[in-house]
Amino acid sequence: MQKRILLGAALLTGTVILLACQGADNNPPLETVPYVDLQKYTGTWYEIASFPQRFQKGCHCSKAEYKLIPEGYVEVHNSCRKDSATGKLKEVTGKAFVTDPKTNAKLKVQFFWPFKGNYWIIDLAEDYSYAVVGDPSRNYLWILSRNRQLDKTLYDQIVARTAAKDFDISKLKITEQSCP
Repeated sequence: MQKRILLGAALLTGTVILLACQGADNNPPLETVPYVDLQKYTGTWYEIASFPQRFQKGCHCSKAEYKLIPEGYVEVHNSCRKDSATGKLKEVTGKAFVTDPKTNAKLKVQFFWPFKGNYWIIDLAEDYSYAVVGDPSRNYLWILSRNRQLDKTLYDQIVARTAAKDFDISKLKITEQSCP
């Protein structure tokens, strides 16, 4: 069995950063979306739900802001409110690098050198109103939306598609977004 080191995505006070190690898994290959227009992907995304990570403990109102940088990477600015929707603002800025230029759906995110983690876009609305980000180990998952709330029917459909990709959806936790 092949040993895999995963520097996968986890929110650290609202920030994607990957620091976990994992052995080989028995999951089938994880498919990403066919193509991501990075210009359309830029802007603000709110975390609707995620697999909670110790790095994001106590986070409320988590969001990420993406901006294309002329030097060829995406600036990632993540933030959340610590311990409550009105708690202290926690922020961190990192970089995301496209690793599959054919699709732009596979990126590596770096918040602290030298660690980089997988950021794979595995579901994306045609109008870029929601996105699902995961990694091949299925240990990290985020459901993101352009709005603080997502329609319940749409959310259930997204969760069903994610479960079909062999993610353990029982680990999903809704993110509080009732922020002032």
